[in-house]
Amino acid sequence: MTREGRKKATGYDKYVDWKMFSIPVVLLFLILLMPTPYGMKDVGTEYSLGTDAVVERITVDLFSRPSQDAEQWHLVAARMMEQNMQMGALTKNRFLKRDIKWVKRYKIPVDQINFDRAYAFVRDNVSDEAYAGIMKNALELRKEGLRYEDLTGKDRQAADKGAWRIKVAIAMGAFVVLCFLTECIPLPAVSFCIGLILVFTGVVSRQQVAMLYWDDAVWFIMGSLMFAAAFVKTGVDKRVCLMMFSRLAVPNARYITLIFFLIIAPLAAFISDHALAAMFLPIGMLLYQNSLTEEIPEDPELGKMMMIAIAMACNIGGPGAPSGGARNVIMMTYLTDMFGMDIGYLQWVTYCFPYLVIMIPITWIVVNMRFKPKVTSLAPAMNHLRAEISRMGGWNRQQVIALVIFVVMVFGWFTEKEFYNLGIYPVRLGIGVIAVAGAMAYILAGIVNWRDYQEKVDWGVVWLYAGAIIFGRMLDETGAAYWLARSVIDGLAPLGMDSGLSLMAISNGLTAVLTNLMADGPAAAAVGPITLNMAGLVHPGTTYLPFMAMSTAISSSFAYCLIIGTPPNAIVYASGYLEPKDYLRVGIPLWFAANIVLLGMTAIYWASRGFGELPGF
Repeated sequence: MTREGRKKATGYDKYVDWKMFSIPVVLLFLILLMPTPYGMKDVGTEYSLGTDAVVERITVDLFSRPSQDAEQWHLVAARMMEQNMQMGALTKNRFLKRDIKWVKRYKIPVDQINFDRAYAFVRDNVSDEAYAGIMKNALELRKEGLRYEDLTGKDRQAADKGAWRIKVAIAMGAFVVLCFLTECIPLPAVSFCIGLILVFTGVVSRQQVAMLYWDDAVWFIMGSLMFAAAFVKTGVDKRVCLMMFSRLAVPNARYITLIFFLIIAPLAAFISDHALAAMFLPIGMLLYQNSLTEEIPEDPELGKMMMIAIAMACNIGGPGAPSGGARNVIMMTYLTDMFGMDIGYLQWVTYCFPYLVIMIPITWIVVNMRFKPKVTSLAPAMNHLRAEISRMGGWNRQQVIALVIFVVMVFGWFTEKEFYNLGIYPVRLGIGVIAVAGAMAYILAGIVNWRDYQEKVDWGVVWLYAGAIIFGRMLDETGAAYWLARSVIDGLAPLGMDSGLSLMAISNGLTAVLTNLMADGPAAAAVGPITLNMAGLVHPGTTYLPFMAMSTAISSSFAYCLIIGTPPNAIVYASGYLEPKDYLRVGIPLWFAANIVLLGMTAIYWASRGFGELPGF
């Protein structure tokens, strides 16, 4: 049997360890049965009643009529102002920068006529001072005016339901993390447990839970694993791998991983880390498979080192530029909306790219310290690849078609958002749709058949990440992430850690914990408004504000510890060479190192450089 065909035992072959599984199950029920803390009730009130109460207040203040008697364009104006308030954009100037695309993005029912009437009314009839006063009153109502103990009837029932949803999300979080750490149940099964918990506790309906299991990121992981199978079948992966590494004088495993970091991390600052992980997965697998010999038929440490290097290179690269992830744009937008401060694209790069430069050698050293492969020289792998490619001869038709489809797919990944914004594409495609389209193109071109996808794609990883999407979404939508962030920061305030570098360290650490449990964008979105508001109170008008925005965005990329932390982690897990504990082996030391580097960079480089004309803090 060939090395490629040898059956490898994985975590999927295990059965449930009921002794260990009882621990997360018992913890789940203990949290659900415990008395609901007042803080949960408070956040449940805000999340359940806050939007309607604020829209009602704005409608009365702006048009002197309750919302049930308001015209459609009145409600459009009120809902636009309420959404701006949630984002911290409290000035009339920020309202006037919104367009109908922005309104539809936040699912506010609108047509062009009603948008134009609402926009014109606020522009022509509401002064800057009046607008600011209305927004201040609305904000005070949402944060302070809605008190759980004052509620009665249906309002109290709604608040109780909101608090219950938060408690379920927290209990589910404890259950999922323990299941991942102990591997007491096959990991894809954890994904289905998430859906079952949400339905049995009444958080979502049976129809909703089925729809929640699919997302653009899930489609991307599925499509990328499918095209990786086509790459391997045609042999294109061998040609690309040899082109990349054949010129190494000493093809040592350590230097191969260093090349991964030097190529992938800088690219991840400008293009999708999902795409980079998918592109390098077959290359890493190929290097491992062709490095084994009769003397060393298996070297798990080498396979783990290759896969982890690819994932971590993707993770550390994202903060280098605004285009490196949604988290960066979210924090830039928050800073602009809340304080009117702008960070330009090049400006962001000059502040944040040094983080990437520092982390590349640190991450490379940690990866090579944590994994000790028996095979150190990959020269046999290079020789083996040369021999195989020599037997292949020149590029054949299938390889050319496979490469062309791949290039078109990568071009689509890099440009679909920009082309949509420019009006070239009439609809937003998303990288997931493009990945699946590429996978279907391989079938239509006769490169693969469905049996290839059936046998070569790790469908468990697809379901695993589908569950992770639901998990992260529930933490965000129920307000559980917001409750966690607010509780931690409020709890530390009496200790004198509510200002300066102490507050930034707490913010970074909290964001770095949350981002391992949910997508980086929602993690930054949950913590960002809280910490930026505190920053504005304790260090108003100083460099602390843009520094807090950038540090929150960077710390939301510290998803090193769990498979579900980020798509690159899930993609390389599909290789079959990794176990959940392997992420912790590298992730825990990297998590601490990254937080220290970020705080040190803030205190030394950012503080000495300053930020425009803003005073220091």
